[in-house]
Amino acid sequence: MLAKFGAYFLTGSNFVLTDAAESIVNVLASSFAFFSISLSALPRDENHPYGHGKVEYFSVFIEGSLIGIAAIIIIVKSVYSIINPTQIHDLLTGAAIIGATGAVNGGLGYYMIRKGKSLPSITLDADGRHLVADMVTSIALVAGLLLIDFTKIKWLDSGLSIAVALYILYSGGKLVRRSVSGLMDEADFDVVTEVIKVLDEKRNVEWIDIHNFRAQKYGNELHIDCHLTLPNYFDLNRVHEEVTLIGKLINNEVTQTELFIHTDPCIPECCHYCSMPNCPIRSEPKTEQIAWTMDKIIRNKKHYE
Repeated sequence: MLAKFGAYFLTGSNFVLTDAAESIVNVLASSFAFFSISLSALPRDENHPYGHGKVEYFSVFIEGSLIGIAAIIIIVKSVYSIINPTQIHDLLTGAAIIGATGAVNGGLGYYMIRKGKSLPSITLDADGRHLVADMVTSIALVAGLLLIDFTKIKWLDSGLSIAVALYILYSGGKLVRRSVSGLMDEADFDVVTEVIKVLDEKRNVEWIDIHNFRAQKYGNELHIDCHLTLPNYFDLNRVHEEVTLIGKLINNEVTQTELFIHTDPCIPECCHYCSMPNCPIRSEPKTEQIAWTMDKIIRNKKHYE
């Protein structure tokens, strides 16, 4: 941030100010991200039975909002500078400084994205993507400064800064959208699709169907509740065993997950798609193999309905 503001005061360029102003957002957002990650790592307590992971969505919301505010301020200043142009100078030196800071941000950003996926943490991932976007902005900035220095067209400084600010505003909007979807418990279809795929490919014959499937994320933890149809002659120990197997399968194959599974007894209408061998109560032979798809699993009804 200090290097970028140094480049701004050296050049007097609104284009450079675009990158410098965003660096303020980087510092503020990373400070809150540090707090939110520390809080989300705390164990569950009586007041937060699902943990503290939701705070990460607030962090992402604040980061996206700050990015949007910075972009709007840059656009306003750049429009003013088009009307009332100022002198710019030492553009090559400024380009060298911005290029160096962009390389640092890019390296850190890719590292944070990788850690955000492995932990997983939406805050680290969002902050990393913001830094990578900042690297892209810096690359465009260096190219623009070289173009301005070569052509000597003064209005390009403010014109290009508006274009970059619009890109920054778009990036901030995506972060806000992502945070709001998390706070509103919007379904993560990528994770749900992966879970359903694993369940369908590796399901046991005892698992007649799964329905009323719902998933939501609290920080780095996934919570799933669903209904599982099992043969109605299973005793409680066998039911518990099958539920445990599903939990182990999802945790081993997809991600760390807490499951709440309600078990339903099978009924005669399930027989035509049930694969249970030597079933003592079968009323008709199996005639259909029903694939477990999103449409089938999220409905609150057995698959025969």
